[in-house]
Amino acid sequence: MSAVMSVPAIDNPALPMLCGWEASIKGARCSGQSVFVERTNLDLDGLSAGFAIALHMHQPTIPAGPGGQLIGHLQYMFEHAYEGDNHNAGPFAYCYARMGDFIPELIHQGCNPRVMLDYSGNLLWGIQQMGRSDILDKLKGITCDSRYQPHVEWLGTFWGHAVAAATPLPDIPLHIKAWQHQFVSIFGLEALKRVRGFSLPEMQLPNHPDALYTLVIALKDSGYHWMMVQEHTVETLTGEGIQQPHLPHRLIARNSHGQETSITVLIKTQGSDTKLIGQMQPYYEAKTLGKVTLGHQNIPPLVSQISDGENGGVMMNEFPGAFKRAWYETQQDCRVAGINGTEYLELLAAAGVHEGDFPTCQAVGQHHLWRSLLEDEITPERVRNKIATLAANNITFTGDSWTNDRSWTEGYANVI
Repeated sequence: MSAVMSVPAIDNPALPMLCGWEASIKGARCSGQSVFVERTNLDLDGLSAGFAIALHMHQPTIPAGPGGQLIGHLQYMFEHAYEGDNHNAGPFAYCYARMGDFIPELIHQGCNPRVMLDYSGNLLWGIQQMGRSDILDKLKGITCDSRYQPHVEWLGTFWGHAVAAATPLPDIPLHIKAWQHQFVSIFGLEALKRVRGFSLPEMQLPNHPDALYTLVIALKDSGYHWMMVQEHTVETLTGEGIQQPHLPHRLIARNSHGQETSITVLIKTQGSDTKLIGQMQPYYEAKTLGKVTLGHQNIPPLVSQISDGENGGVMMNEFPGAFKRAWYETQQDCRVAGINGTEYLELLAAAGVHEGDFPTCQAVGQHHLWRSLLEDEITPERVRNKIATLAANNITFTGDSWTNDRSWTEGYANVI
């Protein structure tokens, strides 16, 4: 019996699977056991550096079906091929499936590829709605077949591609759990056990104390061990920029009541994301790096990067060749290897390097807040007043992302 059949049946396939399996999912997520280190074919001792790439995929859900029915935008593109760039529907669809071709092909050729996948719940449901079993079967192949673990790692995200700063705090855990339900409806509970990392939509990290604390608590309660963040959205505890972005960090989250929690983060370096991934720049950057000391161990640093997996000519056309070429080259130079996020952290733990050894960071701008409040002075009212004072000096707490040219909170005051 498959893992999917161990949860209740889907009552209405016309609706997305957003809830109802909480007990089964919680049971699958409560294990703290490692998921990749027993399967990995990598040894950190022989590596000078590693690189990790993640592909973000999304198509929104829109009321454009018959009678305003909700459908995925990819379906709309196919049905309105002569509008705008909708002629790209076919290439987009293949982008969503092609890792199911690339990974087995590369492994068959003796390569050792790695990739992390971040698909929004909207997109996964939209593919289901379209009946595109060709796409889903290719994804199932590299997700559920043990031969492709740990070559492929899925990252969790919000179901509806919501940005955290524009999401009401009680909704944050609901978005997280809804995506898990959607994932299980396709790939099963066993596959969900291996989803330990989280990718924020738009890399939008909230820096309001209560929003960040709520996010981190919700992630940990949902079984996540780490998340990816953008370099310029975090700072040291004293307000400086991150000095070692290629090392894992421990993100500190403190709320307006003074409660504190933390989670491991891998830091995505700044740059033009699709060009960096499209040309496999993380691999070439990793070739310039050497081991660094963390805790009491010398470890290979990890160059981490994420980008849209389908948008633009670079990702549609240049990426496939560059992706394969990088793995061919790593066959000749064993000092640098692709390593997925959870695999890397589990290998560090096996080498005796743990979260307490990681450098600490916090959401950008928070040093302005905490340096003026003693621990016994932290109350919701004082934090609220201090944030208002800082806002008058253009220091805001509405979050940061790779799209800082726009506001994700303006116009949403009535719902957040």
